Amino acid sequence: MLTVIVFLPLVAAAALALVRVSDRTARWAWVAATVADLALVTALCVGYETPADGGLAYEVQARWIPSVNSSYHVGVDGLSLPLVALTAIVFCACAVYSLREDRRPRQLAALFLALQATCLGLFVAQDLILFFLFFDLSIVGMYAAIAGWGHGEQRGRSALQFFLYTFLGSLALLLGFIGLYLAADPHTFDIPELVAAAPLADSPVAGGFVLAALLVGLAIKTPTVPFHTWLPPAHTDASAIGSAVLAAVLLKMGTYGFVRIAMPAMPDAWQGAAWIVLAVGVVSVLYGALVALAQTDLKRMIAYTSINHMGYVLVAVGAAGLVGSGTAARELAVTGAVTQMVSHGLLTGALFLLAGVLHQRTGSYAMGEYGGLARPAPVLAGLFAVAAFGSLGIPALSGFVAEFQVFAGSIGATAWAAIALPGILLTAALFLRALQRVFTGETRGRSVGFADVRAVQAGPVIGLLLLSLAVGVAPWPLLDVITPATSLVVELVSR
Repeated sequence: MLTVIVFLPLVAAAALALVRVSDRTARWAWVAATVADLALVTALCVGYETPADGGLAYEVQARWIPSVNSSYHVGVDGLSLPLVALTAIVFCACAVYSLREDRRPRQLAALFLALQATCLGLFVAQDLILFFLFFDLSIVGMYAAIAGWGHGEQRGRSALQFFLYTFLGSLALLLGFIGLYLAADPHTFDIPELVAAAPLADSPVAGGFVLAALLVGLAIKTPTVPFHTWLPPAHTDASAIGSAVLAAVLLKMGTYGFVRIAMPAMPDAWQGAAWIVLAVGVVSVLYGALVALAQTDLKRMIAYTSINHMGYVLVAVGAAGLVGSGTAARELAVTGAVTQMVSHGLLTGALFLLAGVLHQRTGSYAMGEYGGLARPAPVLAGLFAVAAFGSLGIPALSGFVAEFQVFAGSIGATAWAAIALPGILLTAALFLRALQRVFTGETRGRSVGFADVRAVQAGPVIGLLLLSLAVGVAPWPLLDVITPATSLVVELVSR
């Protein structure tokens, strides 16, 4: 079933690329493919039962490259299933949002369906080569999305910067994967086998170098300070759906790599680097929020909040490596980290789709050029306010559940994690400032005559926000899936 979920979008992409159909047919075929994939993922979630002893559900393994002991190995657990579901939801939302897209819709649909396949493939991959393959292909897909369907004169430059930066990260990641492969006896790229063996446990120097390569590769993709410079221009010049997918799904590839590969496969090295990861997380939280607060461009502001929110994840996984602290607190921190990945995907995806409405109407993200927008566009203002309040951690939305767990668990592991707490206050300030500047006061500037958000744009955003509300009000179904897997990660890191 996982194979069908991964490759269904790719088959649809190939069909759209090869068969000339009308623009209207291409748009609806894109929606149909994503809805079908989402239905399969929903069935996957309904039938999911937590595997015993750290196993995998819906596991498939077949011969692929036997000469290096690499196989087509896929499966899901509590770490990957929420991200598979998030990917299917976000891409479906983007397909519906693009029903009025008039810039080469057939090619756009084919590109995003192919990109969806790479994202799903990465989250189900249980082999390092397979993981790396999907990781690199996602870079190519996003490069094409920014360069081909972005806006602004600098989109080509932003796309190139994104590609070179993240491709450099993938090379560091490959170096780390080769190090793990060579250290394993027998040599293998199979992730469960590497996690069980922890091949560099007795080699602190080699383990340090391999973990450093993995950390650099994953930190660039996340991104964290100081590897974040590609993110603001990429978001600024990407289309609305490009930014939504980049923030909601592609950034999670880095944070997912921490909990799937780096932490459980290299427990000793992770323990040794835990304070560094924690410190980078704290800096990312505060730096991202402070720089976001200084932005006058709405989209760049949202982009910098992604650095801030991904910093929370690093704080949590760093705290999880402090073995001398309480196990329950570290498990709570990692559970919060995975919940934060899901919450950020839903809320920031919604924010970028809403920001895209501004650019489609007026061609500008400059907050100073708007004012009193809530009067001519009350639906847009209401949806943006809900997404903003969710991102700043208001109770009843998913952001609160995620951040509460991250900080409760991290501070339970070490009081130093409390240094990141002002990041929540700064996030609240920057979102309230944006709401005040763009939506309140006298209607002026580009807000005059602004048409409210259309139903085809509001629908996907409402869907994302309702899911965030569901997680915020009744988080237990999601946490019941995540917690067993995060407990196992903490147990493996504590070896």
